[in-house]
Amino acid sequence: MSFALTVDQIMDGSKDVTRRLGWLQLKPGDLIRPVRKCMGLRPGEKIQVLRDPLRIVSVRREPLDMMTTDTEYGFEEVRREGFAWHPVYRFPSTWVAMFCATHKGCTPSTIVTRIEFAYGELP
Repeated sequence: MSFALTVDQIMDGSKDVTRRLGWLQLKPGDLIRPVRKCMGLRPGEKIQVLRDPLRIVSVRREPLDMMTTDTEYGFEEVRREGFAWHPVYRFPSTWVAMFCATHKGCTPSTIVTRIEFAYGELP
């Protein structure tokens, strides 16, 4: 799974939730390999693995704007996405706007896949 927009957060372990437009097949217990980029590689570019595999903890579908309608939930989710430190994207509304701007066809009402994962020892 590519984490091109959140490499630092994956590397420092501050991110344990990600949202995706697809990834409907994931289930708890699955392993994913975090990489910088895996699609659109130029000739000669190689996949850069960021760290050991991540274990999927939970997967669910929810509207993206759930983060802005329930601000307590939104601030916690922005933290879990690894953006609590960011001067602009630490706010749920600006984080949702950034997500939509970086995912073609996405709007705040889009249903996304919320994926929670864990670092560390694998079973």
